[in-house]
Amino acid sequence: MTKITPEHLARGAYVYVRQSTADQLMHNHESRRRQYALAERARQLGWVEVQVVDDDLGRSGGGINRPGFERLLGAICEGRVGAVLAVEASRLARNGRDWHTLLEFCGLIDCLIIDEDGVYDSRLPNDRLLLGMKGTMSEMELSILRQRSLEALKQKAKRGELFLTVAIGFVKVRHDRIAVDPDLRVREAIALVFSKFTEFQSIRQVHLWLRQEEIQLPAVDYGEEERRIVGNSRFTILFTTS
Repeated sequence: MTKITPEHLARGAYVYVRQSTADQLMHNHESRRRQYALAERARQLGWVEVQVVDDDLGRSGGGINRPGFERLLGAICEGRVGAVLAVEASRLARNGRDWHTLLEFCGLIDCLIIDEDGVYDSRLPNDRLLLGMKGTMSEMELSILRQRSLEALKQKAKRGELFLTVAIGFVKVRHDRIAVDPDLRVREAIALVFSKFTEFQSIRQVHLWLRQEEIQLPAVDYGEEERRIVGNSRFTILFTTS
């Protein structure tokens, strides 16, 4: 007997799409295609109204703010969802609190959970047990991955190869290599500081001189997408004309 009933089909099917990191968004396109393709599977199973929730692309499932997941829970509580689809059921949440909250809401509202392995009804003891095991294994997997990553960072730090940030005047060219900043303005600014320090023999005097001449030294601005050098425009005009 199929678990999908006319009552489920009368409501919408929600496809939850998520990738954990920006790196996955850039390089793992196939996973995203598989997840979006679940919308067509929902239609093949009989749903007419299919909505894709992809607000959480680039967000981890380990507990940080996920507006897409919150929107999904809200729609389930309002009784508008007949089924939630994901490539793997465990991808919906990777911490126990969110996972069991989702199972409770789906059980109360009679909402199915569907992944590539099958269709689950959290009101059925066997399905609830299987979903619970999937969630526990996913949470454990995330914990192991974090532990491995932390240990790898520690080992790299012990070898002196861990560069999370680099000083002004240098840039990271690979994960374990740094090079002189190719920006001429930045190199000139750093050279001026050392030149004045040689002249004054006092970093305080260098600081006072820079303030007197209204010279802005370069600084790093870490935006959402990239590292930017700011604050050296005045210096370029003064230094190139002096």
